[in-house]
Amino acid sequence: MTQPEKSHLVTKKKVKKSENNGCHSEKTPVGWTSKVKKVSSFIMKGQNTMLNVKQKEFVDYAVSKFGTNELTVTQLKEANEKFGCKYAPQWLIKNKDYKIGKSMFKLPTEGGTVEVSNTVGETEKVVTPKVETQTEAAYVVSSLTGDIVPKKDPVFVSFGNYPDVKSIIKSGMFYPVFITGLSGNGKTMGVTQACAENKRELIRVNITIETDEDDLLGGYRLKDGQTVWQNGPVIEAMERGAVLLLDEIDLASNKIMCLQPILEGSGVYVKKINKFVKPADGFNVVATANTKGQGSDDGKFIGTNVLNEAFLERFPITFEQQYPSAKIEEKILVNTLAKTGKKDAEFCKKLVTWAEVIRKTYFDGGVDEIISTRRLVHIIQAYSIFGQKMKAIEVCTNRFDDDTKNSFIELYTKVDAGASAEQIAEQQRQADINSQVDSNDDEDDDDTVI
Repeated sequence: MTQPEKSHLVTKKKVKKSENNGCHSEKTPVGWTSKVKKVSSFIMKGQNTMLNVKQKEFVDYAVSKFGTNELTVTQLKEANEKFGCKYAPQWLIKNKDYKIGKSMFKLPTEGGTVEVSNTVGETEKVVTPKVETQTEAAYVVSSLTGDIVPKKDPVFVSFGNYPDVKSIIKSGMFYPVFITGLSGNGKTMGVTQACAENKRELIRVNITIETDEDDLLGGYRLKDGQTVWQNGPVIEAMERGAVLLLDEIDLASNKIMCLQPILEGSGVYVKKINKFVKPADGFNVVATANTKGQGSDDGKFIGTNVLNEAFLERFPITFEQQYPSAKIEEKILVNTLAKTGKKDAEFCKKLVTWAEVIRKTYFDGGVDEIISTRRLVHIIQAYSIFGQKMKAIEVCTNRFDDDTKNSFIELYTKVDAGASAEQIAEQQRQADINSQVDSNDDEDDDDTVI
């Protein structure tokens, strides 16, 4: 706390009120009223600064709106729009006493009173108050800039649960959605395009085992040499009324439980800044996962965890996303190839047939790997780059072990030769029968020897 300064004698200045706050110039008025006026006096860095009524109104409104007296130029512009001006107040940003950092200004909020006499040439008595130093961090209202509405993807084709997801987002209701399904089958893409079609803002958060409350709700950050509070993606989505996409939610630890009240639609108390945040209209939560929050029994999705039952119960609806039908998938590949300026509908059809056989074998337990829709898109993109079909398939299946990769490539050669999915499935069934017969014969021979 600084000690109060002695009263000063200051030569009275005549200041004309501005019609537009911040967009003004100081000029000598025509005259003074005969009455004694009291105006607010504010102290900044040991100097006396008198504010007129319009300026005080601006300060009061800006502090009330943003919850702090330390604001950026952008926030000053936003506050000044209420007073009909699109620029930051010039009386404020031109005064070096108010500047506390790069594009940061401190509004003069501490004050006393000033008595002004009605006789020109007389002096006025300025009472300077004690100034209390504020040590709390400035509050950053928004850390997002620009347009966060997703763009429409010309390659996208509606399938599966997409119409239902789109309807929920279009409704504007708070209705959390859980979408589960195998990797690469369009879960995230569907949510993104539903927001794009409805022109809704989307904030996507990729969840990991390390994701905690600080990552989600926000925390103190160092900005321009100052410690400031920065909203996390969850608070941003709540205040903007945006759709919050929690991608790969089943990778989360129990730290995700900080979202419990948010999933009830009742808002959340951010204890670090002593503020209760209520969700704006339109806010909703969508979570995607490869499992149903019960872990991965077959070990295919390493790192997934068993989520708290109470947490999962907050999602009123769960969609099970399947791979698109052969017809839809073929259209996706044709669109992807067309985007690169090429056409090869026959190759797209053969890739879909190839993937269909592999998926059937996967679900029957015949192979441990699967070809997803995303993998097919990668092959099409590789083909558009290299111009060679087999090379595109090879480089996109190199991620599998050698046995799996070779069997997949061999299978495609059969499809490329004209075999249908049914014919290949029948050949595999006969091969399995023959293998079983040979195995039984070997067991009989062993019994005879004994």
